[in-house]
Amino acid sequence: MKTPNNNILLRVVLLCFLFSPLVEAQSSKGVPVYQITPVQSKIDFSVKASIALEGTFEKWNATLTFTSDDVSTGVLDVKIEADSVNTGSHMKDDKLTSKDFFDVKKDPYITFHSTKFVQTAPNTINVQGTFTIRGVSKPETLALVTDREGPGTGKINGTMAFDRKEYGMDSGIPFIKIADRVEVTVDLKAKRTSGPPLLFK
Repeated sequence: MKTPNNNILLRVVLLCFLFSPLVEAQSSKGVPVYQITPVQSKIDFSVKASIALEGTFEKWNATLTFTSDDVSTGVLDVKIEADSVNTGSHMKDDKLTSKDFFDVKKDPYITFHSTKFVQTAPNTINVQGTFTIRGVSKPETLALVTDREGPGTGKINGTMAFDRKEYGMDSGIPFIKIADRVEVTVDLKAKRTSGPPLLFK
């Protein structure tokens, strides 16, 4: 049986020795890690009507992740429990969660999944993505504004608006005249908890 060539073994050991600091440096660099702070964030619902028709979604989850310090690698996911809408009126809430509007039994979630992050200014990013309600999806864009000089904070805001009739919401609410345009407004606060700051152009 042939014995390993000592020169080959020496080269392998030398390569491992030279490469290990590079691996360690890359792993220690890490990626930016952001956390959405629910206490400072909110997701609201509103529609113009003869009687005030607006409220908030009390149950939702949002994540903001990056695979590197390049802002274009960002991914934003927002998942709202449609039956958590709270207008302050049980009658309105029951109507909104029924099959005539959000149809929560069939499609319990309202979601937004980003498809592209595009930097539009020194500290502003357009978050392009897909908004889905009642199983129907359409493209929407939210704005991400970051604090480049501060402790790694930022805010994500925007309005996902849609014509309710295009989503099968043809019914009305007794004694209330409501418009067709429905708005879901996202106002999220994010904080970098670890990793390097984002690299802007």
